[in-house]
Amino acid sequence: MSAAPTSRDRLFAASGLTALAVIAVAAGATALAAAQDLGRGLLVPAAAEPGTELPVPAPQEAGKRLPAPARIVHEGIAIDFSMHPAEGESWSRPPRPGDDVVFRFVIADTVSGTPLPGANPAAWLGLRAAGEPVGADHCTAKISTFLGGSILSAAELDLNVYYVLALNDDASITVVDPLFGFGDTKLLAMVELPGPGEDWVLTGDEDTLFVSIPAAGKVAVVDTSTWKVVDEIDVDGAPHRLGIQPDGAYLWVAHTASQEGGIDGVSVIDVDTLAVETTIGTGAGPHDIAFSDDSRFAFVTSAGGGSDGLPSAGGAVSIIGVRELRKLADVAAGGRPVSVDFASISQMAYVADEATGMIAVIDPERLAVVARIRSEPGIGEIKFAPGRRIGLVVNPVAGTVDVIDAVSSRVVQTGYLLSVPDQIVFSDELAYIRHRGDETVLMIPLGEIGTPGEPVGTVDFPGGQSPFGAGAGPGLAATIVQAPGANAVLIANPADRAIYFYMEGMAAPMGSFSNYSRQPRAVLVVDRSLRERRPGVYETVATLREPGTYDVAFFLDAPRVLHCFEIEVEADPAAPPPAPAVRVVPMIADPAVRVGEETTLRFRLLDGGSGEPLAGLADVRVLAVLAPGTWQERLWAREVEPAVYAVELTPPRPGVYYVYLQVASLGLELNNPQYSIIRAFENNAGAAAAREAAAGPRRGREEAMNR
Repeated sequence: MSAAPTSRDRLFAASGLTALAVIAVAAGATALAAAQDLGRGLLVPAAAEPGTELPVPAPQEAGKRLPAPARIVHEGIAIDFSMHPAEGESWSRPPRPGDDVVFRFVIADTVSGTPLPGANPAAWLGLRAAGEPVGADHCTAKISTFLGGSILSAAELDLNVYYVLALNDDASITVVDPLFGFGDTKLLAMVELPGPGEDWVLTGDEDTLFVSIPAAGKVAVVDTSTWKVVDEIDVDGAPHRLGIQPDGAYLWVAHTASQEGGIDGVSVIDVDTLAVETTIGTGAGPHDIAFSDDSRFAFVTSAGGGSDGLPSAGGAVSIIGVRELRKLADVAAGGRPVSVDFASISQMAYVADEATGMIAVIDPERLAVVARIRSEPGIGEIKFAPGRRIGLVVNPVAGTVDVIDAVSSRVVQTGYLLSVPDQIVFSDELAYIRHRGDETVLMIPLGEIGTPGEPVGTVDFPGGQSPFGAGAGPGLAATIVQAPGANAVLIANPADRAIYFYMEGMAAPMGSFSNYSRQPRAVLVVDRSLRERRPGVYETVATLREPGTYDVAFFLDAPRVLHCFEIEVEADPAAPPPAPAVRVVPMIADPAVRVGEETTLRFRLLDGGSGEPLAGLADVRVLAVLAPGTWQERLWAREVEPAVYAVELTPPRPGVYYVYLQVASLGLELNNPQYSIIRAFENNAGAAAAREAAAGPRRGREEAMNR
């Protein structure tokens, strides 16, 4: 499985206070600006232009309507749409709720047939209501609404989203759709593993996830389209650290000897065939792995001791030739080398030795240490910022971070941190540093470090309620990960049993969602936006939810194309009849409120099918929850006008509150995804700032649409 292009501009339609509910919304970065002229370029089904062929529809079974390919043509550009089961290319029955489906758009020149790469399309599935109009104007309005990103008019399926994965303490992985699941509601899947996972890594195309299972001596292989374990690879020891080399060809599994046997070393696995190509012995673990950026060399540290005649009391780095799949040398790297990273700018590997506090600089061409950088004993993880000359190394013992210049091979700055800093994660502009002994996450602006002698500027925010080392504690994998297409990160806090969403520039996380009573030891994202699998071929996988007729709303900015394809999802004949649908329409005038002041929350309830008002309901109940679940209040709502229900809420503390509605008589439960969000502030200034932040993006969208 080869890596596919994944870089694309994205528009986060989240705005202001509703950002919590739509952190997963992503579309082409040009899409919002393009919304100013949505009427132009709208297409309707058309015959193929000369030199093109229309796809032949699939044979229809008697009494069944199977999905058939469809084509539109505009200004010499053809767009072919098709959908097929994730496990197969053809349908034996109509699609049903729960089916995993591949949505495919092929964009090409109609005359030459040349694919159109780098197009960055966006698409959504909108369920048609009874009596809803169809046609070009309505399709334009629907796409405009989806581009706006309102949670109140969100698509039933957004094909431009990402999913959040948590590696748990109990031999499982939770998979959450954050658009629908924010506030403890939408669990997409629960992956059961053969034992607790320690580390994980995704292939470049994000189709396959590998998870090390030390207790089982296996690496689990997870298919991210079906969220199932499809294979288990045995290795000769207890697997811990995993790594995929930059060209995506091999998975490297570092393992240690255990009571059940095995050796200290690294197993090399072909990513396509899942065959173990070789196993190479190293010194005693624990181990870390890094690669040269051209995938010619792998570096494996052995913190417990050397091999091939090196003193067992000292540590070593094994340099492995990837072409030969053999060990080229063991290089002495101090008493306990615990971390290694490769700097592209110097083409050197840098190894942090916890025992001596020295950083060994290794030239893979010479198979030797060419320099040593002095730090302090106790140093831990070392990481270089992608594409930069600057690296960071944390010292959990001293509570410091050193800034390393890869060109001069020296420490140019030292910063003082909090309790037990132990992990470094980079976003595009910031370095995030986690602390085992504290819940605080420190941020270092990458553009402001590297000047010798200058202080290291830091800002911080709370990454939850509990220290990161509490509870099950983190594993080897990162507990902080950048959200795709945004200046934001997700943070897993094991003891809080929650994942937090932090937008850069804020003083605190904008919110959180629970991890279903499990302790998340690591967090990862799988980008499910439409991606270019081959030149001009854009695909993603999604799970169908509700039966009915859908518009597959397609948007392309250049050339400008908007179109709604039609698909049918039939009800599962074995499924129980659905409960009566209720649509909740919030009527919250001001979502920014003051702590201790009573505020009235109003909601209009409509029939989800007909849109008729639902008046006279006596069992409308409201649940307000302060994130991440530290306070809640249940209130009975009263009908203040036909089909409009209200409660009075007094927020006791600052923070983000999720508001859920329940109407048991109509089957609307509290875990439905139609929730609202308010934010409470200590003073008027905070509330005013929040209103202004929310108003800015809305004004921008309105101005764009009116131009």
